[in-house]
Amino acid sequence: MRVAILTGGGDCPGLNAVIRGIVKARNEEEMIGIRRGWRGAVEDTYVELGNDDVEGIHLIGGTILGTSRVNPFSIDEGAEKIEKNLKKHQIDALIAIGGDDTLSVAAKFSSRGLKIVGVPKTIDNDVSNTDYTFGFHTAVNVGADAIDRLQSTAKSHERVMFVELMGRNAGWITLEAGLAAGAHLILIPEFPRTIDEIIKIIDKRMKLKGYAVIAIAEGFKPTDLGSVVGDKENIDAFGHIKLGGIAHYLSEVIEQKTGYETRSVVLGHLLRGGTPTAFDRILGTRYGVKAMKLVQQGDFGRMVALRGNDIISIPLEYGVSTKKLVPYEYYKLAEMFFG
Repeated sequence: MRVAILTGGGDCPGLNAVIRGIVKARNEEEMIGIRRGWRGAVEDTYVELGNDDVEGIHLIGGTILGTSRVNPFSIDEGAEKIEKNLKKHQIDALIAIGGDDTLSVAAKFSSRGLKIVGVPKTIDNDVSNTDYTFGFHTAVNVGADAIDRLQSTAKSHERVMFVELMGRNAGWITLEAGLAAGAHLILIPEFPRTIDEIIKIIDKRMKLKGYAVIAIAEGFKPTDLGSVVGDKENIDAFGHIKLGGIAHYLSEVIEQKTGYETRSVVLGHLLRGGTPTAFDRILGTRYGVKAMKLVQQGDFGRMVALRGNDIISIPLEYGVSTKKLVPYEYYKLAEMFFG
């Protein structure tokens, strides 16, 4: 049997651990890597993968196969080209590692008869029906460390500091990093606030302590702003605009309205890069091994998932049916520490 692997969407720590887990779990299967995600599947860029190719890669961030944000179903005959290329290389099964967009493409191919297994990957931790996705734990650690470091600067200069973290629709990274580091306000997409509500919390904090650090997700939208902040001319293959700038926007508004000296920091891709934590290395490894086992069992159209401490499999469409958002009870817990 010849099994191909691809990684799609944004990179995150733990991808290489998944690739290593898949290759190490093989029996007699031949392993093929598809370069640059779905783009490489369309363009026919394949490489052989053996044990030497995955030696020690679980320690490294990113993905040795490269990645892209390409939707083959939006390319003229893109899906047909992929099916032709897989047949040309005598690929019997495909393991697709990615987030909602990558897995939604995988689900479409599965419905067309392709033997496919999915591995959930999103730094935002918003894939449904799995407790955690790899890379999220590392991002939270990096985010918490950054907020920790900004506390002393904010206090020394008596400033308001906005720290922008990743999170398009779900605020998991911002909530957990902010809670861990003691942010004085956490703003996430699931629970919008007006600018006046934000000012009220900041003003109370500044009068009480003289400084404030606010963790804010890139997808947060004040209820009186009307839309998210980003480059609305820059839209990817899946219809997403390029987000970024809400921290800068609010810092200018807050300074203008209150007179408090205000600064903004955007962590952005710093959350994605670098060495994965031990948790993400182990989770990625377990996901990879389980994905290979599903292939060997002929259990296709499935996605691996973490449930408690068990790695299970669920129908592929279950992972892309809805977004896993921060529940109200969790945000209420964080609110206890605001101000």
